[in-house]
Formats: sequence, structure tokens, C-alpha cells
Amino acid sequence: MAKSVQYPKQLQVLSWVVSLVSAGRGCYFRNGIKLTKCNISISYWPNCRLTGLQVNLEQKLFGQHIASKVLLKAVTDFVNKKTQKKPLVLSLHGLTGTGKNFVSELLASNIYKKGMSSSFVHQFTQLQQWIKGNVSSCDRSMFIFDEMDKMPPGLIDSIKPFLDYYDNQDGVSYRRTIFIFLSNAGGETIKQVALEFWKNGKDREEIQLSDLEEKLSLEVFNNKYSGMWHTSLIDKYLIDFFIPFLPLEYKHVHMCALAEMANQNMEPDEDIADEVAKAMIYSPKEERVFSSKGCKEITSKLVQVDKKTKRLEE
Repeated sequence: MAKSVQYPKQLQVLSWVVSLVSAGRGCYFRNGIKLTKCNISISYWPNCRLTGLQVNLEQKLFGQHIASKVLLKAVTDFVNKKTQKKPLVLSLHGLTGTGKNFVSELLASNIYKKGMSSSFVHQFTQLQQWIKGNVSSCDRSMFIFDEMDKMPPGLIDSIKPFLDYYDNQDGVSYRRTIFIFLSNAGGETIKQVALEFWKNGKDREEIQLSDLEEKLSLEVFNNKYSGMWHTSLIDKYLIDFFIPFLPLEYKHVHMCALAEMANQNMEPDEDIADEVAKAMIYSPKEERVFSSKGCKEITSKLVQVDKKTKRLEE
């Protein structure tokens, strides 16, 4: 169960939550050497392929070939290094419902024993002391900062020392820690690039990270409402990867509907999945290419369509 802590008065207006996930799983259990602080089994993860994560990304994350490839390589490379020069810092960007939170859950569940349900999930107090205290307890912590676009400008710079190339800060090393930022900022930039490919008759799978990464970092850096406006984390190149989540098309929503049916132990029904996909709102208004809310409303739409179908059958 997540532990809530007192917000400082000056930060009580914030609605976003920072999550810390710790506890051992999967690639950690190899040599039977137990590290009691983190409940993990070895001091580094040799030859850890994160096969479960790869399978989950292939089977459960739809329409995100760039994010899947970059995330898998970045995390696998990081966990297989015996020593790191700095923490791994990932910034995930895209419109609502494209899978940013979902992929964070997949990542946590494939690395840590209890995933997002770990007893080491907290809401933050003062960022610096909160991070220092938790990394002191477990140096392989994962921090997930959700809704970065709702964070006051400049606040995130307070954690810069923990993301930089230092051996330690006041006796605490942060080099084995993973920081993940989630944000809707940059989503429109990603959408425009995807739309240009669509208008030119190109496959979305042809979009590469290089088509988006620089545009994305500039957009976030210069956006006063991104939570990273003129941040030193970007200016000093401390974010390792800006990972774009592409807007989802009709076929991806259809796949989400089928996946949700399976999740609810329903018999897969292509016709119902089609009805669910048709019930979503698409943009731009004329072309109607991308789902405005991705797959975010799939569960509620499925309930509505299923009830309507049953009434017609009666």
C-alpha cells in the first residue's frame, strides 16, 4: 500500500504524484546473494535480458515501436553494467492514453517483485530529502514522476545533483537509481510528425527516434507549462532519452479493446471491438486519424457497447 506523507504548505496545490518503487524480482535472483536493504539478490545484474519486459512490450503495448525499442535497450544496458557513471534518466512524452503510465507499470513489474504495489511507493515531501532518504535505504530505487506538465517551473531542478555525474552526494550514491518522467508535454509535436508521415503515405513504423528526439527536447525545454521549462536537466544533458509515444490509430484502439476483453475474461469479439473503436473521438477533425484519448476510455466504452449488444440480442 502506498504511503502518504505530509505535503509542505507551499506544495499542497500540486496534484501530481511521485512514485518510488523498490523490492526484488526476476533478473535480480541469480546467484543467491541477498542484499537485505532492497530485498534483491546481487549487486549488479549480469546477462539480464529482461525477456519478460520484451514479451510484455511486444504483446501489450500497441503502436509504440520507438518507445518499445528504446526502453528495452536503455534499461537492459543499464542493469547489465556493473558500475554506472550516473543514474538512468528517461523522459516519456505523448498525448493522453498512449501508454506512458502503462509502460512504467510494465517496467516496474518486470524488474521489482511487487511492481507498483510495493510497500515502497510514496508521495513526496521535499524532493531532495525524500529522494536522499529512500536511496539511502535502497540504491536501486526507481522514481516515477507523473504529470510533469503540472509541476511548477524550476521545482525539478532541485534534484539535479542526484542525476549528475557524481560519485556521491553527502555519502549517498545515486548511480544505480532509475528516474522516469511522464508528461503530456510535446504530445502535439509528436502528433504533427506522425500526421506528416500519414499524409505522405508513409508507414508509422518508418518514424525513427531521430525524427522526434531533438524536436521533443526543444519543445519541452521552451514550454513554460512542461515542468521542464529551461531546466538544467536538459541544458546539462542529464536526461538520457526523450522517448516519444505516438498517437494511436483506429487499429490500435481495436487491439486495446480485444486486450481489455481478455483482461476481463470475455470472449474475444471482433465486432464489439470495432464498435468500441468507432465510439472513440478522432482527430484532426477532417482526417480522423488519431484517437483523441488513445486507449484511455476503452474500459468504459466496452461496458457501454457490451450492454447495447446484449439488449439487441434479447
